Amino acid sequence: MKQDSQTRLIHAPRKAPQLISSIQPPLYRASTIIFNNTDALFNRHWSDEYDYSYGTHGTPTTFTLGDNIAQLEGGLYHLLAPSGLSAINLVNSCFLSQGDEVWVADNIYGPNMEHLRNLEKRYGITVKVYNPIEIETFQPTDNAKLIWLEAAGSVTLEFPDLTGLVKKAQAHNMVTVLDNTWGAGLAFNAFDFGHEHLSVDITVHALTKYPSGGGDILMGSVVTRDKVLHNQLFRAHALQGISVSGDDVAQVQRSLASMQLRYEHQSQSCLTILDWLKQQTELIQVLHPADSDSAGHPYWKEICRQAHSAGLVSVIFDSKYTIQDIRNFCDSLSLFKLGFSWGGPVSLVMLYNLNDMRVLQHSHLKDGLLVRFCIGLEHPKDLIQDIQHALEQMKKLKHE
Repeated sequence: MKQDSQTRLIHAPRKAPQLISSIQPPLYRASTIIFNNTDALFNRHWSDEYDYSYGTHGTPTTFTLGDNIAQLEGGLYHLLAPSGLSAINLVNSCFLSQGDEVWVADNIYGPNMEHLRNLEKRYGITVKVYNPIEIETFQPTDNAKLIWLEAAGSVTLEFPDLTGLVKKAQAHNMVTVLDNTWGAGLAFNAFDFGHEHLSVDITVHALTKYPSGGGDILMGSVVTRDKVLHNQLFRAHALQGISVSGDDVAQVQRSLASMQLRYEHQSQSCLTILDWLKQQTELIQVLHPADSDSAGHPYWKEICRQAHSAGLVSVIFDSKYTIQDIRNFCDSLSLFKLGFSWGGPVSLVMLYNLNDMRVLQHSHLKDGLLVRFCIGLEHPKDLIQDIQHALEQMKKLKHE
């Protein structure tokens, strides 16, 4: 049958063979996915392991990355989301209903707390806050449904009593969810940790950070080993229309090969900078879970691989320094750029007022304004010089 040239452009009569071996897997961009026949159309189910029915359910590109992330974290089942916060919101919306009680660490990722407070106000869940290094502050009731864990915690970087918290939550039949962005699946196995080989139920991971590694891709993941939990999440994922770009997925997949090398390099650079920071008189406290003076250090030492402690370190300035002094310090940095996130090639800095962020009183934190450093791939001696110069500029401006 003779066809018009326009039709032949869409339905090409000749196609190159599609299967070759290459280092990077092929990139599939798809919303519509073509079924070979009606049997393929009707003899399928959304819960199939690889359901190629529509782009939001998955393509070989998205399943490849998801499988790799699940393997990295020690899980079996995975879902991808357009950001870490989107992955967090998927878990909250999937498992929390009116009357349920959710427990969160006082050092939880701020947007997660904001989302939960919104659910509390609008849908009648109850948000309870615990101190991650004092297990007795975690007192679940019969309505307790879910607990959020962070290891280490946001900004102040306490490493929690993960063993004690998980065991207590399991005794109350709660769903245990770990924000695993800091550990990235490298610092410890969230599905097999500690001497008792404990496991959380679900991990959430901001792939924006270490897996991406470039500071240019937003993505999140949800991983579990439990098929029932996965199907609940998968159904909510589909009903909410959550999906990711194949191009973005391919970028993250491309970065995975260097992820452990980058993580270990940034961990080691951070420890070098940590040692120097502890000698600076302008700082009254340095926060890092691998440091023996930091809260939760014994829990970190028990669970984590010793070379893996991420690239984050926070400091608290002497209370004689005002917010303007700290702003002058941050503005005087050159290599450290002012911005959120971490895990990319460029080092970042951010300042925080803990009084605006915490619900509970924490005796282990000293009074003063906090700055968090996110160590990139620059040489640590250059980063130390940058901090030293900024400290000198801060003091100079204070005395003018």
